[in-house]
Amino acid sequence: MAPGIALSQIGQIAINIHDLDRAVAFYRDVLGMKLLFQVPPKMAFFDCNGVRLMLDIPEDTEFDHPASILYYKVDDLHAAWAALRDRGADLRHPPNLVARMSDHELWMAFFRDTEGNTLGLMSEVRG
Repeated sequence: MAPGIALSQIGQIAINIHDLDRAVAFYRDVLGMKLLFQVPPKMAFFDCNGVRLMLDIPEDTEFDHPASILYYKVDDLHAAWAALRDRGADLRHPPNLVARMSDHELWMAFFRDTEGNTLGLMSEVRG
């Protein structure tokens, strides 16, 4: 890498999908994310507080694999978990305490999208 250049800000994250309409409905209606725009038949873009999330049908089998786990930061993990349950999300691992830090506890929970990708919820609970 050229001197003076350092990567630090993520502009976009891609999640592999197989059914655009089904995936858009999940991210928009179940997760409540803001749909920015669609490029049918293979892409849709959502806003994640300034980072773009791209849902994409892979063009090549080399890229057709589950996504990395995205962790959505929430203030109230139990309320977010209940909302996802009520919206029909595929819940996998309920909220649990992962670590106790000096000034907060780290809680996480996991669910799957309609395309089989694992997603996480995380909450930093201050005493």
